[in-house]
Parts: sequence; C-alpha cells; structure tokens
Amino acid sequence: MQAPAKTQSDVTVRVFRRRFDSDAGGARLARRVGLYQLHTWGIPYLSDASESAALIIGELAANAVTHGRVPGRDFELRLTHVPGDREAHGVLRIEVSDTRTECRPPGPGEIAAPADGDDSGRGLLIVDALADRWAVVDRVPQPGKTVRAELDLVY
Repeated sequence: MQAPAKTQSDVTVRVFRRRFDSDAGGARLARRVGLYQLHTWGIPYLSDASESAALIIGELAANAVTHGRVPGRDFELRLTHVPGDREAHGVLRIEVSDTRTECRPPGPGEIAAPADGDDSGRGLLIVDALADRWAVVDRVPQPGKTVRAELDLVY
C-alpha cells in the first residue's frame, strides 16, 4: 500500500543581481532600483520592510563607493527573497559586493560608535540596528568582500 502523497506548497526563491558604477550616482540608483524590485516582488513601497531595506541598501551602497571603490570596477547589489508562510513573509537578503580586498569593515559586535560631531561612521550602526542578521564575508570567486544583511519579513 502506498503512503499518501504529501502536499507541499511551491517555493519560489527570487533573485535580483545588478552591477552599478562605483560613484554616488551608482549608489543612489542601486537604492532606487532595489526598492522597485522589492515592490515587484510584493514588498510594498513605504512598508516597514521596504523602508528598512531602503536604508540598508543605501548605507551598504554608499560604503561600497566610498570605502570599497577600485577605479574602473563596479559594485554589485544582489537581493534574494525566500518566501515564508502566511504568518511570516520570508527572508530578504541584501548583499553589496565590491572588489577592494583591504580595508575590511568591522562585523557585527565590532562597530565602535563615532565620536560626537563626527560626520561619518554611522552607516553600519544603522545596518546593525535594522537587520535581523548581518555579516562581512569574502567575495567568492572574485576578489573583494560582500556585506550581507537579512531581514525577516513581516508586512
């Protein structure tokens, strides 16, 4: 006698990947294009998830063009949406990669708060506050590094 077939819902993992110029215009465009992509995946504009993703994409892209820029090399934005069930809407992974191998940023738990009056140094503090998980990893197989942040989606 055969066991009854298990019914399992389909899981569609969505992935978006694009390279941008390593300049301020590229960082702005990455944020805008990323938000548009999230909207097409059903993560509505101005939702908490979209707003958090916008800040994270913006900070990581700005860091890539400011600290990770190598002349003549682009940075890459990669978004991955793994859907969840009815109560949880899944996980959004945001990855920004650059080709600079030195000057690796601090990881979670290693960030020092900037001194009062400093004009910079708060970007990764924002990522740390908004992301459910994040890390700095080697970019494989190309040279460089990737900063990865994940959001548990509820909207």
